[in-house]
Amino acid sequence: MDEPNLSWGKELPGDILEKWPKNEAGEPVAPAYLTDCLQADMGDTIIMSMLEANGIPCFRIFPHYGGFGNLILGMSAEGVSLFVPETMIDEAKELLTEGEFEYDE
Repeated sequence: MDEPNLSWGKELPGDILEKWPKNEAGEPVAPAYLTDCLQADMGDTIIMSMLEANGIPCFRIFPHYGGFGNLILGMSAEGVSLFVPETMIDEAKELLTEGEFEYDE
């Protein structure tokens, strides 16, 4: 699989760039690959919401022609790749693998 272009640009939605941590030079830290997931079961939305609720900004990239499928069908048949700041990758992986959730009764 080809490496995705991870340069910052206008295609990033909302205020993700404002939330993204900066390095000593004031530049955004590099994004790190977290996982691939499907859109059909809303897996990407659930994971992104969980990460953002824990203070970890996240963005998705549609591989290959997935962005076109998302535009036409409302979801990518090829799934999405999720990226987080490289300085927060360990915390993000820990959140994904914990599997324990506390619910208020």
